[in-house]
Amino acid sequence: MATKEEVKRYLSHWFQLGKKVVVGNEGTSLLPQPIFQGDRYSKEFEECWQKILSSASNCYLEGTQETIAELLTPVWEMSPCGRCTMPVAMRTVGMPAAFCPCNNLPDWPNTELPSPRCPINNEEQLKIIRDRLLGNFSSASH
Repeated sequence: MATKEEVKRYLSHWFQLGKKVVVGNEGTSLLPQPIFQGDRYSKEFEECWQKILSSASNCYLEGTQETIAELLTPVWEMSPCGRCTMPVAMRTVGMPAAFCPCNNLPDWPNTELPSPRCPINNEEQLKIIRDRLLGNFSSASH
């Protein structure tokens, strides 16, 4: 089953490539900007996420057929796309989703660009790099 956090991460990745969430009963689409604020999701993204949750049965990611409410049921899980490695909804039982949202992005996958990501805590990442460097330094001095 895809958790709320996994669906949230899935949407944040696709938002970074310009995909929108369509709100079917309103005829509007949502694409928050910016997506990140420092090491967390932005206020705009969080407000968009709350709107999506409140209309989940009528919302779907552009280029897909499954509603957000469907993705939050035990029938779906998030897995990497075989073509582009972006998160894609897969049925846990039965047939997979008809399309990956990447199917209508003509310039994707593009290995020349950074891949979409989750929020990053810069301090934690720098500590990991420091610890890795210190580990290599201490093993080289033996």
